[in-house]
Amino acid sequence: MNISIGNDHAGVDYKKYIIEKLNKDHKINNHGTDNEESVDYPDFAHPVARDVENNISSLGVLICGSGNGVSMTANKHKKVRAALCWNEEIAVLAKQHNNANIICIPARFISKEEALNIVKNFIETEFEGGRHERRVNKI
Repeated sequence: MNISIGNDHAGVDYKKYIIEKLNKDHKINNHGTDNEESVDYPDFAHPVARDVENNISSLGVLICGSGNGVSMTANKHKKVRAALCWNEEIAVLAKQHNNANIICIPARFISKEEALNIVKNFIETEFEGGRHERRVNKI
């Protein structure tokens, strides 16, 4: 699966860790910064959202300090449903019920291991459709 990932300065270590763990099973498009100098999160969230919007990647992963900025940015794109997820259960529900296609991780509030488990659960979960399809179509 093609997955695009992006991050600001708060998510550098998280991105590297996630790429290292997912790289053997997925093709990763890295749109994030690789150093901790302050940057603007929209500069990294828009390319990930465009990849998902244009079917270059099936899913996206965005990481910033709170996860809010990248989520707000990504959700400006028409075909994107970005979900802020801080635990595995929320990530699963975001995919099952909302058909989220980008997961947003709050690096300042969870560990790298938690972030990886959240991303893995997100990738492995399928959209349930049914009554949820009707709701997603109303978005």
